[in-house]
Amino acid sequence: MAESPLVSIVMGSDSDLEIMNEAARALDDFGIPYEIDVTSAHRSPARTGEFARKAASRGIKAIIAGAGGAAHLAGVIAAETTLPVIGVPIPSVLNGLDSLLSIVQMPAGIPVATVAIGKAGATNAGILAAQIIGLSDAAVAAKLRQHKEKLAQGVEEKSKKLRESRGK
Repeated sequence: MAESPLVSIVMGSDSDLEIMNEAARALDDFGIPYEIDVTSAHRSPARTGEFARKAASRGIKAIIAGAGGAAHLAGVIAAETTLPVIGVPIPSVLNGLDSLLSIVQMPAGIPVATVAIGKAGATNAGILAAQIIGLSDAAVAAKLRQHKEKLAQGVEEKSKKLRESRGK
């Protein structure tokens, strides 16, 4: 039997899946079970509200919400839950700047953690969700430390290669 999801990845449209799969990949890297679905702040507001209100009772610990354009999905979800919500701006008509501003400009009292536009943001959303889970899961916390060490090692290797190629 599959583990119950700890993170929910949602997007406003299935056209966002290519980007939101990056969040899923990051969660896979840390061994964190997740679910992935489509719900819309504008086209299915009742469904979105119900999803948000029931997420915690289903064992979800963090929600990653990706949307483009007006990008109200993360904010609508955050208004309906006390779980941490991470917004991923999806590139759209204005190259994602419209999405970024729609997600990041939340009113006081309804926070949404907002990451970079597009695939890098979705990756970071998955890592941020892992950091939230890692606060109470030592195995995930250890994987996060290994991830940081791997990043640092990669920089050292690139630096060494560059110095060697320049004969210094």
